[in-house]
Amino acid sequence: MEKRRFALIGTGNRGTTMWGKDLLAGWREHVDLVAIVEKNALRGERARTMIGSNAPIYDDIEAMLKEVKPDLVIVCTPDHTHDAIVVRALEAGIDVITEKPMTTAVDKIRRIMDAEKRTGQRVDVSFNYRYAPTAARIKELLNSGEIGRVTSVDFHWYLNTKHGADYFRRWHAYTENSGSLFVHKATHHFDLLNWYLDSDPEAVTSFADLQNYGRKGPFRGPRCKLCPHTAECDYYLDLGADPFLDTLYEDPSKVDGYFRDGCVFREDIDIPDTMVVSIRYRNNVHVSYSLNTFQPIEGHHLAFNGTKGRIEIRQYEAQPWEMKREDEILLIRNFPNGKEAVERITVPHSSGGHYGGDDRMRNMIFKPDMNDALHQRAGTRAGAMSVLCGIAALQSSRTGKVVSIADLMPELANDGSPNSIKAG
Repeated sequence: MEKRRFALIGTGNRGTTMWGKDLLAGWREHVDLVAIVEKNALRGERARTMIGSNAPIYDDIEAMLKEVKPDLVIVCTPDHTHDAIVVRALEAGIDVITEKPMTTAVDKIRRIMDAEKRTGQRVDVSFNYRYAPTAARIKELLNSGEIGRVTSVDFHWYLNTKHGADYFRRWHAYTENSGSLFVHKATHHFDLLNWYLDSDPEAVTSFADLQNYGRKGPFRGPRCKLCPHTAECDYYLDLGADPFLDTLYEDPSKVDGYFRDGCVFREDIDIPDTMVVSIRYRNNVHVSYSLNTFQPIEGHHLAFNGTKGRIEIRQYEAQPWEMKREDEILLIRNFPNGKEAVERITVPHSSGGHYGGDDRMRNMIFKPDMNDALHQRAGTRAGAMSVLCGIAALQSSRTGKVVSIADLMPELANDGSPNSIKAG
């Protein structure tokens, strides 16, 4: 079997682990890491050691392309840089896997989709939540028509004070870099909705605010390591207590000035931390969504309301009490007709990141002859629709207006997809 020769672009946490060390550990018979691209040479060297590779390190994609012709590029750089790297790889005749979100702005979406069409190469977007066993089971139930036609969805995501705060320590805290958490984080959730409902978002309205982090904080410092408020700050991060983060970021910060323990109360943070969204879909499903970033729990509540019943799940990913390593889906029927009125469907957690979603996604992409019966493998159109939903939500929260997805990118309104959004 011929291995796919890939170049890893970006050696942050996700690149070093998911697409570096873990990929080689579990899929070595299918892939070979032939190059690493990282502007910060020290971080690149340390990441290469963690990955367990001897691949050459380059400081930009052009230098790499002069010497190496990979079959595949995996993009793990900050969100706003994805489009330039993806387009350059496509133009060089190379397929791409990009971490989510695919990009952060309409013009960048257009660049990527135009380049993919022009070159005939393929872009995969890393929507690993589609592959989680519980998500797959919910998709099967929806496809089976157990609750009839879906009419509305309640979807509420909670980030705890460890995970949620991390976005405000890093580059994600600025809209210019991440498009806000409406794009960076919620792109996962909007994609799940698009995939579950097999339809496109049509109109979006939103409210959002910064209520806890940034300028709302009681004090601030240059970074956690140098802060005079460490004893009183609930969000103090001791980077030295985490050998992985300390190795990958502390000494390399002397090279590029990027601190992994930035103050969550920096006054120039410009993304919201509390978000609510209403979405109308092309198939007339109405969605209520929220994202909260400083909760004592991590996880989500998801419910599909249909003409014949309801599917509901409350998933805990982290919480201050013990839980079984399994999820329980409630299938509640309006008209049992000889079936159980309430069916409790247990889905055990699988090993690997995102309850096994990461492993299943890598299997789908790299192993031959994989059956994609649930259409989990995501391309540029899925990447575009999730980002457009996030862009629309941010725009609505700032203008107070309902935003039409078709107005943001009219060419997707008549692109031939069975899920194409209405024009106008």
